[in-house]
Amino acid sequence: MRITMVGTGYVGLVTGTCLANTGNDVTCLDIDQPKIDKLNAGVSPIYEPGLDDLIKRNRNAGRLHFTTDKAAAYQNAEAIFICVGTPSDEMGRADLKYVLAAAGDIGDAIEATPPPAVSGERRAPIIIIKSTVPVGTNAKVKQAIGSRTKKTFRMASNPEFLKEGAAINDFNKPDRVVIGCEDKGTGDRLRDLYEPFVRQGNPIFVMDIPSAEMVKYAANAMLATKISFINEIANLCESYGADIDEVRRGMCSDKRIGNQFLYPGLGYGGSCFPKDVLAVVSMGNESTTPTELLTAVHSVNQRQRAAFMAKIEKHFNGQLKGKRFAVWGIAFKPGTDDIREAPSITLMSQLVEKGAKVVAYDSVAAEACQRMMGDKIEYSPDPIVAVERADALIVCTDWDEFKHPDFDAIKKKMNQPVIFDGRNIYRVDTMREYGFVYYSVGRHTAEPARTQAQAG
Repeated sequence: MRITMVGTGYVGLVTGTCLANTGNDVTCLDIDQPKIDKLNAGVSPIYEPGLDDLIKRNRNAGRLHFTTDKAAAYQNAEAIFICVGTPSDEMGRADLKYVLAAAGDIGDAIEATPPPAVSGERRAPIIIIKSTVPVGTNAKVKQAIGSRTKKTFRMASNPEFLKEGAAINDFNKPDRVVIGCEDKGTGDRLRDLYEPFVRQGNPIFVMDIPSAEMVKYAANAMLATKISFINEIANLCESYGADIDEVRRGMCSDKRIGNQFLYPGLGYGGSCFPKDVLAVVSMGNESTTPTELLTAVHSVNQRQRAAFMAKIEKHFNGQLKGKRFAVWGIAFKPGTDDIREAPSITLMSQLVEKGAKVVAYDSVAAEACQRMMGDKIEYSPDPIVAVERADALIVCTDWDEFKHPDFDAIKKKMNQPVIFDGRNIYRVDTMREYGFVYYSVGRHTAEPARTQAQAG
């Protein structure tokens, strides 16, 4: 199939590359010329394990193309995927300006396409919205395209379910594929496109468009709810002297509950959960159908960062000015360079505002952070170097390289042996044995173990 991806962001680039890998001819369109130049040089503008090699392989095979030329990208396209951003506005609503701008361009391109040389040679193109959009967006896009052309086209919704850091595997082996369409022919065409990825037997759900639009929001809202729930329970554990690790073990052994997304920490971040939860809340407000649960989910998530910051301030008796903090991990989660809504950004910004010095280390996301925060903080090339003369270490991302560090070396380099672990990656007893004052989420604070001589 001849496919055009509108947008070479995370979704568009991964989707386009994986579709090219199954033999489709894919053109990725973007208005950012430096990004396109980078892609044509075989370099991915985003960090995603395995993506660089996949891009190079399919470019070399002649199946994957990158361009800023709209006319060339839309010409002869059988399927056009809209994969542009839908950022939240000040009210939390999804901003559709990029989606509707793409719709206008597509309408013009369809209108300008000459008739086929042979009757029936060209099928009506399918316009597929891959971006996460509120229910009713397909109808708006259909109207926008229809206002530019009287020629036939078909609409579909195909929400993405890609986890950053595991996107290639998620696309190649999806739990499910969701297709929203208006007619059986469109559903069958897209089902054929995705059949190579569900050979293991996972389902392809073909449904109406509004339901497909809602699926992504419902899924992300549920996962965000689980994260906020476990964080709220963790805070209660701290208040009452319970241990969230033990509570979680007992709770998650119930098969009805399971254990995924029930890990306490600094709350969710990234490009999806914060934006999608607010979008659902906004949809509820606009339809006078209050979403009280999800409003609370968002509030709990934001409060989690404030609660962690309060621990830091309390330890230092509110005196943060002049203190030096090492921060391990900037990305909102491991496996990505995405720092959108990352808890680390919130914490580092607040520390700087209070007069503290921050030295951050992240082997993947440091460059993205530097573009956002500039020289407000320092950047370390090494996690151990970052803790030199630090008054405390703050762990914000659970990268594998942080899980078994040399604690003796860390302690020797720090001004004070204090660790604030926002991801609960260390054992409380271990930290006590190494002589650290250790704070985590939902567990007992660890004071350094005293020797027999110290005990007197």
